[in-house]
Amino acid sequence: MEAAAAMQVEELTSGASGRIIPVFRNLRRSILSYESFRKSLLLVHSFFVWILLLLPRRHRLSSTAPSPPSSPRAASSSDNLGCQWTTSLFVGVKRNALFCRSWFPFSGDLKGILIIIHGLNEHSGRYTHFAKQLISCHFGVYAMDWIGHGGSDGLHGYVPSLDHVVADTAAFLEKVKSEKPGVPCFLFGHSTGGAVVLKAASYPHIEEMLEGIILTSPALRVKPAHPIVGAVAPIFSMVVPRFQFKGANKRGIPVSRDPAALLAKYSDPLVYTGPIRVRTGHEILRISSYLMRNFQSITVPFFVLHGTADRVTDPLASQDLYNEAPSKFKDIKLYEGFLHDLLFEPEREEIAQDIIDWMEKRLTARYHENANDYW
Repeated sequence: MEAAAAMQVEELTSGASGRIIPVFRNLRRSILSYESFRKSLLLVHSFFVWILLLLPRRHRLSSTAPSPPSSPRAASSSDNLGCQWTTSLFVGVKRNALFCRSWFPFSGDLKGILIIIHGLNEHSGRYTHFAKQLISCHFGVYAMDWIGHGGSDGLHGYVPSLDHVVADTAAFLEKVKSEKPGVPCFLFGHSTGGAVVLKAASYPHIEEMLEGIILTSPALRVKPAHPIVGAVAPIFSMVVPRFQFKGANKRGIPVSRDPAALLAKYSDPLVYTGPIRVRTGHEILRISSYLMRNFQSITVPFFVLHGTADRVTDPLASQDLYNEAPSKFKDIKLYEGFLHDLLFEPEREEIAQDIIDWMEKRLTARYHENANDYW
């Protein structure tokens, strides 16, 4: 049921459709391999899940209110867990269509809103379970797929500039603030999404719109697989930016101790599983290096969470962020023996509750700050 809920993709952009359709064109060629055949069956199953989700949706769309200009197409629905969820398209800073989701409780005052920025190669639909835990505690949730990821436009796994993702994140935050004025907002980023959120929040005009940020396994002090990769990456990213560089791939490194979570991730057709593209890899190295040099510019309240056994990103770099950033309200939690995808570890609910508890603590502190300012 959880896997089906995560597949609530109603409107895929042309970029995402282009990523899925070729898979079926290659079925006849790959069917000779048992492993390929097994993966093909999973993809066919996912395809029919989407069809089943789409059919009832079309009937309901006729009664949906007109969408705002920044979301040219939108659809909404609800489930039996007291959650109303919506999908829409958001026009990015480079005029690319970005696929977005939101989850809200049916009733009750909102404590705040959390905006989710997913990690490299994944998409926002993977965070449905986390979103439902948040709304059960009266937090609203928005999420956005990067360019080249999930349901958004672009070549799969290709990010021409992470600065564009930072700008899209800022623009999406501004849109959310305009739709929900007066509701406190937090930004959440996982892995490379954490680096994006951290850089966005380092700008004063973005920081002033936020109550705080949450970072899980942020991509800080990222090192290439071999020193020569870092040396040639700037050149190759200009000459052959879309080239898939197998030597830089971290394929095979476990990211969760939950086998079911790993199977769900790597059988999801919207998760990119190919070798990293040269420009994308260079952009990760570039933003990571920038952040490591500029910890002193981080004054936003933050909570950083990291597994000590993470082999994808460096937990010691998260500790350095906590030690060096001059933020007055900051916290860190290191989970002994946990891996990279914290919200997909067996203890995911406890980790999500740690995030919720921190946001509530931050809102309480902000209330007292405002009360002291008033008197």
